[in-house]
Amino acid sequence: MASVLYQTIEVLSRDKGIDPQIVVSAVEDAIALATRKYYKTLENMRGELDKETGEIRAYVYKTVVETPEMVEDSINQITLEEARAVAPEVEVGAELRYYKPTDVLGRIAAQMAKQIIFQKVREAERDTVFLEYNHRIGEVLTATVKRLEPQDVIFDLGKAEARMPKREQSRLEQFSVGERVRVVLLRVDRAARGPQVIVSRASKELVQNLFHSEVPEIYDNTVEIRAIAREAGERTKIAVMSRDKDVDPVGACVGMKGMRVQSIIRELRGEKIDIIEYSEEITTFAEKALQPAKVSRVSIVDLSEKQIEVIVDDSQLSLAIGKKGQNVRLAAKLLGWKIDIKSEEEKRQEVEQQMQNMAAPAATPVEQVTELGDSVLQKLVAAGITTVEALADMTPEQLEEIPGIGEKTLEKIGVAVRHYFGQYAADEERPAAEVAAVVDTGEALADVQSEAPAADAEVAREEGHGAGSEEGAAAGEEVVVEENADTE
Repeated sequence: MASVLYQTIEVLSRDKGIDPQIVVSAVEDAIALATRKYYKTLENMRGELDKETGEIRAYVYKTVVETPEMVEDSINQITLEEARAVAPEVEVGAELRYYKPTDVLGRIAAQMAKQIIFQKVREAERDTVFLEYNHRIGEVLTATVKRLEPQDVIFDLGKAEARMPKREQSRLEQFSVGERVRVVLLRVDRAARGPQVIVSRASKELVQNLFHSEVPEIYDNTVEIRAIAREAGERTKIAVMSRDKDVDPVGACVGMKGMRVQSIIRELRGEKIDIIEYSEEITTFAEKALQPAKVSRVSIVDLSEKQIEVIVDDSQLSLAIGKKGQNVRLAAKLLGWKIDIKSEEEKRQEVEQQMQNMAAPAATPVEQVTELGDSVLQKLVAAGITTVEALADMTPEQLEEIPGIGEKTLEKIGVAVRHYFGQYAADEERPAAEVAAVVDTGEALADVQSEAPAADAEVAREEGHGAGSEEGAAAGEEVVVEENADTE
């Protein structure tokens, strides 16, 4: 029959959910350590619990070696000859035990043994909890509220305690001790000081589990949940699709008169839920994901970066974005794409600006002003002036603020900019290339002017010959006579 001590150990093991042998080993290790501390010895020592009598003993053991030359540790080894003087039948490699009295250990040794036992039991309990729950991460469990702490809620899972941190709670929820709720097993923290099982009510897996429980079509895989985006306590968007063309996925989730979705909303303490039909076409899916806003058009901006542009009517912009950007943020999570949302007016202004930029002349690098030396150019570029147009728009006062730009440099810059735009004073000499260009232009103009009178005369002659009447001829003669008369 087991002793009272061993029966107590079995009860403790059952309550903690651990193997009784673990507790027995903890007791034996504790008594061995306490005995070594009491006798202040470095000898190898073990504890021993007699299950029938409940007696706890401690003994020193020494290993038997054949000859004195083989002794490496004189404290924990003994020669065969010495060992046989105590136990004639002992062989090489055996252990020789020397029991130590434990009834003299006293209160301090007993306290030490108690601490060691509690520590070993606690470690064994944590290992048991880890093995029990670590493979169940993501599973929804039913838990009872055990106690409420300033930030955390502690739950009783039956075999262990669980902790729900503040960040894993919904802001809509308040709990009372003894209340039963469904929680998602988030992770098992082996190094935590308190409860090592971490649970959540803010996880999207909770919503998924609730739909599985409330919607038979989801349970039997007729309707499939393709994506969920959630901000706990605020809003959830869930995308569903049907494997059966005769089954409406959104209608199945909503239920008759909204009974199914209302049941889920009650479980989530009033959290809003948008149920959206999933589409493989990203533009169509985006339009539905941004509901209740009405989208004008959707275009893919960058396929590799998964970025789309959404245009909505001006009156729909605030609704599409949502309170504090929540609607568009949840839609982006649901799609897995970046969403750039704009109103019709913003898009129109953007297109107009692009057209203006295309019509505007290209900026000219400031290095094109060749009259400026390298040192001046470096100072200008360092100050952020990289184009000729920017340099020309600057006032002398602004230029003087640039480090290293004095009055002489300022004057040099002004002259160089004037020359770049072809503006020269009367006493300034143009570069040879510009003079040649001016001469060529002048000769071309002279050629045009000299050809013009000749052409006019040719036209006049043709007009004169064209007047075939006698009156025209007479008129011509009269003109000649009058000219002769004037000459005389």
